[in-house]
Amino acid sequence: MFRQDDTICAPATSVGAGAVSIIRLSGPDALGIADKVIAFRNGSASSSEGYRLKYGSIPDIDEVLVSVFRAPHSYTGEDSVEIACHASSYIVQRVLELLIAAGARSAEPGEFTRRAFVNGKMDLAQAEAVADLIASGSEASHKVALNQLRGKYSDALKDLRERLVKLASLLELELDFSEEEIEFADRSELRKLLDETDARIAALRDSFRLGNAIRKGVPVAIVGAVNAGKSTLLNSLLGEDRAIVSDLPGTTRDTVEEVLTLDGIQFRFIDTAGIRESSDTVERKGIERSLQSLEKADVVIGVLDGCVPLKEARESCTWIVEHLSPSQALVLVRNKVDAYDAIAPEDFPTVDRSYGIFPLKYPAFGTYSMDPDAFANALAEYLHEKGIAVPDAFSVLDISARTGEGLDALRERISAPYLQAASSADATLVSNLRHYEALTRAAEELARVRCGIDAGTTPDLLADDLRAAIYSLNSIFGEVTSEDILQSIFSRFCIGK
Repeated sequence: MFRQDDTICAPATSVGAGAVSIIRLSGPDALGIADKVIAFRNGSASSSEGYRLKYGSIPDIDEVLVSVFRAPHSYTGEDSVEIACHASSYIVQRVLELLIAAGARSAEPGEFTRRAFVNGKMDLAQAEAVADLIASGSEASHKVALNQLRGKYSDALKDLRERLVKLASLLELELDFSEEEIEFADRSELRKLLDETDARIAALRDSFRLGNAIRKGVPVAIVGAVNAGKSTLLNSLLGEDRAIVSDLPGTTRDTVEEVLTLDGIQFRFIDTAGIRESSDTVERKGIERSLQSLEKADVVIGVLDGCVPLKEARESCTWIVEHLSPSQALVLVRNKVDAYDAIAPEDFPTVDRSYGIFPLKYPAFGTYSMDPDAFANALAEYLHEKGIAVPDAFSVLDISARTGEGLDALRERISAPYLQAASSADATLVSNLRHYEALTRAAEELARVRCGIDAGTTPDLLADDLRAAIYSLNSIFGEVTSEDILQSIFSRFCIGK
């Protein structure tokens, strides 16, 4: 059970990871407990003003620098001190033992931030942004979390809520004048306002896929037939030999995942097993995992082997497109352009197959005689013949995973949509599943209000549905959140935050 009437302490930094560690102490007795443990050179923590640094020593332990904060002007809104000591696990542990012996207790995960929420220093959406800010691994995820922490996201939602509160109040006012049949809330204006509010909620909900991907890293699946060069492509993108590369088909038996940051956005690249019919139990399992990775990806890099006949390339492309969902972005590449130095048929002496071996560069064995646009058109025509919908912006990018040719263009094509969306909508991106679900409930409740207006429902029932939508929005800020939900949210925080 959450307790706020005692004083808590915990390390606010990783012990042993640097030269200095900070121990945070917060609660009604924070200043007094600090005075019991620390001998200050001048005065005491209890007699100090807020926003002051004080030098002191903990006998036989360490010399420390203490930051003093007075309520309500602190992170938690309570009296707080932060003790900077040397980053020794022994020193940190001894200081914590002394603080606990003097009357403090160990903080629970996220308890400092939860106290900040309870004391009105931030709403629940901002509190959740603290954890996202700590966990941010890229410039884009940091920017989204920082905007949420600063309240831009909350301000947008609170504006929606105030509109609905005003409407509900007008509808409830009509109940006091029901005998006079007076309408304070004009129904046509109510429909207009509902449409505007619903559109804004829909925009926020639609931003969840992008916001959540930026927060966690955009999943990118590299798929294609065996020996198309998927593992080589992953290694080239990463700049290291992460996946095993071999000329033998079916080398990749499992998914290989690595993180790469492009233009400040984190992407999770997943190399998958090559797709083909196989009697090998292990390889079939790898292919099943490839399908699972493809389903979860936001971006799919379809790798086509430029050194196989057009028929095989069309079949590989068809398999990839058939397994796409409408929400997934496809980046189709034709690999092995380093083998495209075509030998003209008239200059090739083995047309009669007398040697029995054909080099990869021989035109009959590849598609390189077609430029990328012509190749893309040939693939699109085949998809049409098969009755398969051609993805939007269907095109082919030529690359060489071995030499790196075309990879800069590939990186740009992957990151550009996310970079543009993040820079244009970063103030109101939804990156939290709990918020998305609350917005979905609000949208459903507003849909009931609209149906009620069309059916001539009485003001009291319309007001009830509006209040339900307001309740859903309020749950994002934490104004109506249950103890179980709060416990779940803050338990995911680190101890010192």
